[in-house]
Amino acid sequence: MTAQSTPRSDGTAVTPTDERAEVLRRQADSFVRDLRDLANPEGVLARVDPVGFGGALGEAVKSLAVRPGALVRAGLGFGLDSAKAVTAASRRAVGGTATGPASLPEKDKRYSDPAWEGNAWYYLARQEHTLLAQRLTELSRAAKVSPTARRKLDWLVGQCIEALAPPNAIVTNPAWPKKIVDTGGLNVVRGARNMLRDTVQNRGLPRQTTPGQFVVGKDLGVTPGQVVYRNRLIELIQYEPQTEKVHEIPLLMSPPWINKYYIMDLAPGKSLVEWAVQHGHTVFMISYRNPDSSLADVTMSDYLQEGPLTALRVVREITGQEKVNVAGLCLGGALASATTAWLEATGDQCVNSLTLMNTLLDYSGPGQLGVFTDERTVNRLERSMRKDGYLPASSMKTTFDLLRATDLVWNYVVNDWMLGEDPRPFDMLSWNADSTRMPAAMQTEYLRTLYLENRFAEGKLELAGERLDVADILPDTYVVTAESDHIAPWKGVYTGASKIGGTVRFVLSNSGHIAGVVNPPSPKSRYWFGESDDLPGSAEDWRDDATEQKASWWEDWAPWIAAHAGKEVPAPARVGSEEYPPLEPAPGRYVIDS
Repeated sequence: MTAQSTPRSDGTAVTPTDERAEVLRRQADSFVRDLRDLANPEGVLARVDPVGFGGALGEAVKSLAVRPGALVRAGLGFGLDSAKAVTAASRRAVGGTATGPASLPEKDKRYSDPAWEGNAWYYLARQEHTLLAQRLTELSRAAKVSPTARRKLDWLVGQCIEALAPPNAIVTNPAWPKKIVDTGGLNVVRGARNMLRDTVQNRGLPRQTTPGQFVVGKDLGVTPGQVVYRNRLIELIQYEPQTEKVHEIPLLMSPPWINKYYIMDLAPGKSLVEWAVQHGHTVFMISYRNPDSSLADVTMSDYLQEGPLTALRVVREITGQEKVNVAGLCLGGALASATTAWLEATGDQCVNSLTLMNTLLDYSGPGQLGVFTDERTVNRLERSMRKDGYLPASSMKTTFDLLRATDLVWNYVVNDWMLGEDPRPFDMLSWNADSTRMPAAMQTEYLRTLYLENRFAEGKLELAGERLDVADILPDTYVVTAESDHIAPWKGVYTGASKIGGTVRFVLSNSGHIAGVVNPPSPKSRYWFGESDDLPGSAEDWRDDATEQKASWWEDWAPWIAAHAGKEVPAPARVGSEEYPPLEPAPGRYVIDS
């Protein structure tokens, strides 16, 4: 295989000349569409308000306009409670211990400084913010709007409440004047410098990491291995054995194409790949290409055929094994599940077992991502991707950051801009900043077929000529999810897992979407499991009967996957094979190409 071309799954080559011609064609088509959009209000809105927040606010305003009582009650209630808060703060200012009208949550690390209780001004700021949050929430609930607008309105109100939190402003955060004293005012200069830099270089958002602190292939994604196959969509990495004997059935890992694969091989001691290799598994990893305009028309069927299906074929040829264990994360888990169902439909039962990490299979409860996945928003998103043929990496990253704005936005506003500090080195956030683009056709197809129409859970998903159903997943399946996951809510994961046709071991881990996967054994690790593989009808019933174990789910998965990996045999003397020789060392080129 040469560097001048990459093969499709059907064996035909795609040359750089073909790709350039496709890009030029798409740009010409986009220019024509842009001219049409100038005369179409919906086309303009797709650029100005792609998520449709304006429509949700409009519905709320109309509803409250005909119900002025809610506005009056909220205004009067806030005024009266605000006066009580001022009175309580005044008494505290002269040595009293009066309590304000707002009940303040005890567990919030942002308010750990004693000044929030001991200083009357900061105590008042927190009281007023809590009272305002209560009234804004009350008004939002009083508005009679459509279900789609309700999700958007609630999300917007939550964002406003977080943005107005006292720690986010210099006049209401006790850390700022303390820092001025400690640094002689240098934090003001450094903070202004950081804000200007981020406005110019980071789309106006504070940096979470300092570029260059972690390098892929040097600090991250460093488990030794070789790229043994490459096509236009994927590279396949085979990792070198680290034990004298290995299980005979290999393990293929399927990461999400929406992010770089190395979250599953983050760093030594934090790598699921390393853990699996050190436990005697022959591990392969799919690494997706970061798509550009030439891949604008790539579909889910293409990803299925040129991704997991092709990877399975290569893994079986290299290892000489008919069966393969498959482990998928998030959307990579959804695609691995669809692949398993597709193979079952064609009579090929080569998937020996399936491990799903934080994977939604039933999208009837998509959580906060439902804000961005209604029909109108998807239509507007499709319009916005016409020009380049992909969703920019920055758009996806910003969306996920806003889902956890307190930790991923406002925390760094305080640290970088207010206190004038540089972000602390954090490997997971370095990975988070290494975003990928999304092919236009794939992006809209998976949003429509999964999030909007829930076709897989309803047995209506059609990919590569087969109709797929979650119930067609027959191999033994290990499903792990995280209790604080904001992207794949654990109860939604449970709903999908309960529809799998084969035997399921369901495990609930602590932490969130990413930390729930990067979960090496530690004193903080814990997980819950059911005594039986027969899942109750509801997630709540399962949780009520689940047993807590103070350990990492990795430690639970290790014996499970070992039991599904066959006998131990001598480790292979080399990676690859005559047909698929090593092409270059891991992590390969696709994960590094921008």
